[in-house]
Amino acid sequence: MEWIIIGIICLAAGAIGSYLFVSNANNSKVQEAARVVSEAEQRARRITEDAQRDAETARKTSLVEAREEILKLKQSSEGEEKKRKQELQAMENRIMQREESLDRRNDALDRKEHQLSSLQGQIDKRKVEVDELFGKQTAELERIAVLTREDAHRELLDRVRADAVREEAQILRESEQRVRARADKTAREIVSTAIQRCASDQASEITVTSVHIPSDDLKGRIIGREGRNIRTFEQVTGVSLVIDDTPETVVLSSFDPVRRETARVALENLIADGRIHPARIEEMYAKAETLVNERVVEAGEQAAFDCGIQDLHPDLIKVLGRLRYRTSFGQNVLRHSVQVASLCGMMASELGLDETPAKRAGLLHDIGKAIDHDVEGPHAVIGADLCRRLGERPEIVHAVEAHHADIEPNTVLDVLVQAADAISAARPGARRESAEAYIKRLEKLEEISNAHEGVERTYAMQAGRELHVMVQPEKVSDAEATVLAHDIARQIEDGMQYPGQVRVVVIRESRAVGIAK
Repeated sequence: MEWIIIGIICLAAGAIGSYLFVSNANNSKVQEAARVVSEAEQRARRITEDAQRDAETARKTSLVEAREEILKLKQSSEGEEKKRKQELQAMENRIMQREESLDRRNDALDRKEHQLSSLQGQIDKRKVEVDELFGKQTAELERIAVLTREDAHRELLDRVRADAVREEAQILRESEQRVRARADKTAREIVSTAIQRCASDQASEITVTSVHIPSDDLKGRIIGREGRNIRTFEQVTGVSLVIDDTPETVVLSSFDPVRRETARVALENLIADGRIHPARIEEMYAKAETLVNERVVEAGEQAAFDCGIQDLHPDLIKVLGRLRYRTSFGQNVLRHSVQVASLCGMMASELGLDETPAKRAGLLHDIGKAIDHDVEGPHAVIGADLCRRLGERPEIVHAVEAHHADIEPNTVLDVLVQAADAISAARPGARRESAEAYIKRLEKLEEISNAHEGVERTYAMQAGRELHVMVQPEKVSDAEATVLAHDIARQIEDGMQYPGQVRVVVIRESRAVGIAK
């Protein structure tokens, strides 16, 4: 501060000197300037002295404040150090106490281990004594009961087995009651509603394999000279032509229904035309083949249209149309497929599911029957392979393949197709079977039932839809009768194929007869 003041004074003096230098002509002014300079110097000295005193005072004040701050910091650090020493001392005390506690616990564990060792020796000794006593008691019991240990064990197992059979029967009855209480009502409503809504005509139809001729004279013309016409006809059509003594009738025989239908149309056209010779046979067969192929495509398109399905592959439509000439137990397969599609859609609607995939799977479920005479394997697997090759979705393919349990059904769509197929096939009059097959089915049912121990007689009732099993009451208890009914039903499911369902009724009758004389 003082140096700033001195500089200001010097500048003022210099300015005055310059002024005096410029104004040398005026002496009075020089003296006045000298006086002013002298006063300025005195004032500067006073200012300098005051500044020095102020600086000294500020310096002393700063030293006092610094000493006070240092004293405060020293006191604070000493307090923190003291507090930390106290914490360390407390922690050290806790560690020592814990070490003492661990030492005491270790000593206690050593004592317990020693006690356990001595107790283990006593236990081993007691175990030997118990084994000896058990052997003596077992021998004494065998002597008193006149039963060996193996006999007693076997008798106990027999009793446990009998109790288990009773409990199993009770559990089966309770399970059936619970399941039926929850499921029967809903299932019956869904199935009955679907059947009531399905107003289609009966699906039964007889495949025509015989052709009516106006007179028996035509049989000779059909055979031709030395049999050339019939040989040509069979060679061109691939169908066997049977001409026997049946009046005004010839029979066509072939495993291929489309080929058989084509041969039928060609033969009828030949009979109507009257000109029967090898060249005419080939011409008529070509025309009939074109006509039947058109009918096949039309039938497939009509079936898809009836089910509301618009995006089927053209090859699937053609194969589907071939089912028009295919029957199963007298039931037309194409009409059966359309009916199954309708039932699937209705049941899916009742369950709140999408109808479109259900109808699609129902329509295609038996498509393998159209080519099963050309390809080896079950028709469900054949149809699934065909659908897979032609781009059907995996869930549709799986439902087609699972509808006869060739693979395990694992979706709602699989179960819907199975149920709709069974409903369509089990409707009264929907299917027919030969008397020989019917008798064999009844014999098989009785054979399965009679193979079980305790069965006295078996009667197949209701055209094989109900099986009455009479058992010997002294060999089969009430509980075992319930188990027997389930075992027979399960064996029928695993070993037979049949439409609808078979009800197994086990009858156990006890009679006590007294005669008064």
